[in-house]
Amino acid sequence: MTPASEPNRDCPLCPRLQEFRDHHRGANPTWHNAPVPSWFPRSGLLEDVRLLVIGLAPGLKGANKTGRPFTGDYAGDLLYDTLVKFGFAQGRYGADPSDSLKLVDCGITNAVRCVPPQNKPVGAEINACRPFLQATLDKLPKLEILVTLGKISHDSTARALGERVAAVPFGHGVEHKMGRYTVISSYHCSRYNTNTGRLTEAMFHDIFRAARERLDAS
Repeated sequence: MTPASEPNRDCPLCPRLQEFRDHHRGANPTWHNAPVPSWFPRSGLLEDVRLLVIGLAPGLKGANKTGRPFTGDYAGDLLYDTLVKFGFAQGRYGADPSDSLKLVDCGITNAVRCVPPQNKPVGAEINACRPFLQATLDKLPKLEILVTLGKISHDSTARALGERVAAVPFGHGVEHKMGRYTVISSYHCSRYNTNTGRLTEAMFHDIFRAARERLDAS
């Protein structure tokens, strides 16, 4: 039986995340408040996906509210503007799943599918969600490049691909060959990282420029 690539709405694997999710279902009943599914081109043609962006986890008032990765918080502003700039998306990002934005040859997922308190999943939660990441990778036959946003995403992706984390260390702009994929790691496009100067817009653009050049060359 093929493993599921998405957890069900009431996934019980992580008790702490389940409790947090249930609390917000009561406090904010109009929000998504469930595992946030991966987002792919609306055509549904998974065989066209050549680039996968792998984030950390849904933001409380972003994807956890809207149900679409990186939608509704600052990280989405930078990510989606960048994807449009380098041809991985078209349309206008409006911080709402009903906007006109469409992905092009690109998919977006998270290492952890449920929102964690303080945006910090613990090791057991990252491990519990990794099979969904593995199954997501397995269903994309033409996938070539993975862009991992942040060290947690990078390390979980490496483990999903059977790599020793010490052998493929995280670093902004660092590329590793992992199996059949090229993995490009980036600092996460969070407000904290951009406000502190750890990540600039130019640095983030460099990541997707490299991905674009690699895909165009192949």
